[in-house]
Amino acid sequence: MKKILIALILSTLFISPNVKAEELKLAENAKSAILIEASTGKILFEKNADEKLVPASMTKMMSMLLIMENIENGVLKWDQKVTVSENASSMGGSQILLETGEKMMVQDLFKGVAIASGNDAVVALAEAIAGSEEGFVDMMNKRAKELGLKNTNFKTPHGLDEANHYSSARDMSTIAKELVKHEKVLEFTSVYEDYLREDTDKKIWLVNTNKVVC
Repeated sequence: MKKILIALILSTLFISPNVKAEELKLAENAKSAILIEASTGKILFEKNADEKLVPASMTKMMSMLLIMENIENGVLKWDQKVTVSENASSMGGSQILLETGEKMMVQDLFKGVAIASGNDAVVALAEAIAGSEEGFVDMMNKRAKELGLKNTNFKTPHGLDEANHYSSARDMSTIAKELVKHEKVLEFTSVYEDYLREDTDKKIWLVNTNKVVC
């Protein structure tokens, strides 16, 4: 995630037409960057925007896009309970500490993805939609082609290190632009903190690492 900087403008941004991109001095320490206006896709700034790099947890933007589309298409419901598989519960990295056989509502799992970047949560949702993690990854790559992405190949729904898993700043901005069309996503990503299993002895605190939200 540190290698790619995506700046998605969600409000009106005024930049003088006489200012050249290289004069903005943005993302000087980033290998790759892009700045777009979200509603139109207009590029305001770019730097090595097509370089293939490891997207890490930004992979979850494509996962969340597919999850939102499948909820809106009726494949999943927000109040539907998903049974956590051993595969999902075994995910390392950032997680919401799901246990094999545990049942959790889609809405709570999505919170775990959007707020805490939970690898276990996104895999549980991926399996609920496609039947397997691999099947969901196939859906991700198919959707990438539909969006016209040129420098993206997914191997996982979570972004943990995997050979041949890559994307570019430009492709990621396209995914982000498509994702924010689903306004309900912003209800989750704008939350600073929340809790899961709040009335149990397995209560977990979700905290957003996006400092803009703090």
